[in-house]
Amino acid sequence: MAAVEREVGMNGLEKVVLRDGASACSAEVYLYGAHVTSWKNDKGEELLFLSNKALFDPPKPIRGGIPICFPQFSNLGSLPSHGFARNRIWALDTDPQLLPSPTSTAPFVDFIFKPSHDDFKTFPHSFEYRLRVQLGPGAILTLTSRIRNTNSDGKPFTFTFAYHTYFSVSDISEVRVEGLETLDYLDNLQERSRFTEQGDAITFEGELDRIYLEAPRKIAILDHEKNRTFVVIKDGLPDAVVWNPWDKKAKAMSDFGDEEYKHMVCVEAAAIEDPVTLKPSEEWTGRLQLSLVPNTHVGGSLDIPNAL
Repeated sequence: MAAVEREVGMNGLEKVVLRDGASACSAEVYLYGAHVTSWKNDKGEELLFLSNKALFDPPKPIRGGIPICFPQFSNLGSLPSHGFARNRIWALDTDPQLLPSPTSTAPFVDFIFKPSHDDFKTFPHSFEYRLRVQLGPGAILTLTSRIRNTNSDGKPFTFTFAYHTYFSVSDISEVRVEGLETLDYLDNLQERSRFTEQGDAITFEGELDRIYLEAPRKIAILDHEKNRTFVVIKDGLPDAVVWNPWDKKAKAMSDFGDEEYKHMVCVEAAAIEDPVTLKPSEEWTGRLQLSLVPNTHVGGSLDIPNAL
């Protein structure tokens, strides 16, 4: 049977563990940041990267897993870098208003986040952010975010967003990211200058930090050494960020091992170039689905089972 259990995690922080009763698949989500820190397949292999130096010490963010960047991605505005949702304790949502599929027995958990008085000082808007994390058959992990403007003063608000997903890879030099060919991107290493991707795939030979614009719904991350491919499917999230800090920046981060850049890559579903604007009572939905398939199953159209 599928299981959803509340447990005590690192540094005494509470987490929820999802387990698929038919296999060894699992996922864990901390209430701190509604942060997914683990996602394992039916072999028990960890699919997300979490730094050995990751801090579970609020209000410091957790390095790795799937941080949620809201209401700001990076430093593209007046808020702290990557916003504040990842630095807050979320609550379990007892009234999620999102019904599960009547035919699904997949375990899931619902979270809710509402701004505090201190949050109003930097982001003077009322909102409800609901998040569902679900572990489906075949270790398909789905995150569904719903953000509603609950302002009573009639004012809209605007935000940028990203699921800052850290994937675990065998060797970054053996990794290819496919699906972003010919797209325009903003290069964060060159003051967000705009360029057009020229390669037939993204490969890594040094630090890379790009925002790909109007990215397709499906993106593939091929890990040749492990002979497996992550498939990213996104809805409501037009952009995609690809990042690896490489050696120099890795050594400059206190919560990141000097050599850990070799075993991770961030491919993030995002809404950045055109910020989302919500009028009062309006709601936005952004969905991310992650799955894993053998490299031999991936073709040019990335036709895989789609649970969205």
